[in-house]
Amino acid sequence: MIIAPSILSADFAELGAECQAVQKAGCDWIHIDVMDGHFVPNLTIGAGVVSSLRKYIKGTIDVHLMISPTQILLESFLTSGADIVTVHCEASSHLYKDIQQIKAANIKAGVALNPGTPIAMVLEVIDLVDLICVMTVNPGFGGQQFIDSQLKKIIELSYYTQPRNIVLEVDGGVTRENAGEIVAAGANVLVAGTAVFRGGNAQNPEIYQSNIAQLKASTMRLQSQFK
Repeated sequence: MIIAPSILSADFAELGAECQAVQKAGCDWIHIDVMDGHFVPNLTIGAGVVSSLRKYIKGTIDVHLMISPTQILLESFLTSGADIVTVHCEASSHLYKDIQQIKAANIKAGVALNPGTPIAMVLEVIDLVDLICVMTVNPGFGGQQFIDSQLKKIIELSYYTQPRNIVLEVDGGVTRENAGEIVAAGANVLVAGTAVFRGGNAQNPEIYQSNIAQLKASTMRLQSQFK
């Protein structure tokens, strides 16, 4: 089970230091949400910022592109230092081509689907991808409440991802109260923004460490109940 803090909830004035702080606090990946103000009603960062952050991040950079059309900016993120690039199945009319382009750059390819999107949309390309991201909030802003109906989608997708060793990522509304249930449903990467960054800062990373530890502990407690 991997914890991937979303820097959407970090202090944008200190992104480098924030990435270093959550890594020291015990996170596994760094999740970067890229929003274009078109596909989603928010605007965040571009490929140049990802490139600048690479020197601060020792582990995996997980870039989530919430942009449309995907093709306009995809290449710039493939040369940004990202380890995983995820595109939305709703954002491109050439999803197969996008995945091929990502894989050709020797980067792991992910596909994300919004809460209202059926899993059939990703099954057409499931044998091509390394990661599937289930959005459990409507994308665009951090701090939203988890949409409970998406647990069924996670369970359904896990039947396809587990035999193929595809990473099943959940993004949105993850808390220490629901993390165990999400992992039990089949997820193995939890993207958590507010749940990780709440109450701390880059100069006070022990709070981040406590938040991450609580997320991990909640998943372990639930798993132990099934043993």
